[in-house]
Amino acid sequence: MPISYQAFPLGDSAIMLKFGQSISPAINKKIHLACTMIEQANFPFVRDIVPAFTTLTIHYEPFHFDSIHPYKKMEDLIAGVLLKEESNIQGEQRQIEIPVCYHSKFALDLEELSINKQLSKDEIIEAHISPVYSVYFIGFSPGFPFLGPVDKKIASPRKTNPRILVPKGSVGIVGSQTGIYPVSSPGGWQIIGRTPIDLFNLEDSPPVKLTPGMDVKFYPITLEEFENWRED
Repeated sequence: MPISYQAFPLGDSAIMLKFGQSISPAINKKIHLACTMIEQANFPFVRDIVPAFTTLTIHYEPFHFDSIHPYKKMEDLIAGVLLKEESNIQGEQRQIEIPVCYHSKFALDLEELSINKQLSKDEIIEAHISPVYSVYFIGFSPGFPFLGPVDKKIASPRKTNPRILVPKGSVGIVGSQTGIYPVSSPGGWQIIGRTPIDLFNLEDSPPVKLTPGMDVKFYPITLEEFENWRED
């Protein structure tokens, strides 16, 4: 069946499509299917397409339309594009595996999380590496992926007192999400490990390794493997 959504104007040059009320992989899949469909329509007047947790925002050139109601024209065009059956859309499904070192040198909050959750460190690590996560969207800092859903038994609130500096590559948990700091920055996520993978590099094309709609699987590496890591 066609993808269901609600449409709303966002200012005078954007339309926001809302696909649900809560964060979930199913809604995330619909958002990225819709994103693919609109991208494949190749409208020259679309300036940007921005996926988020439950919405997809399309920024467009309102003066392209010879109408006093460009939003209505845009809404009708989008509706026509999204009439296709979900099963007929050929979207690229990409999965990437990311190494994480959960050594105490990097797992700044693993001990506290273990105490609060009454789980061993190994149980927390196992719960973290078991799922295949969806990249909901990129935000907060360049290349920062919001991934989910996290196993409920290790879901954790944001730190009451954020750190002034969280090291690049740190892997953390907040609520039902996990994420990776692509650059060193302030932050309040519960840090349980670190990856040697470079998620953001201006010399790469594209400069970010993860993009919305991708799937991510973590796997553990030792401290020695981390320190000797070399990317291809």
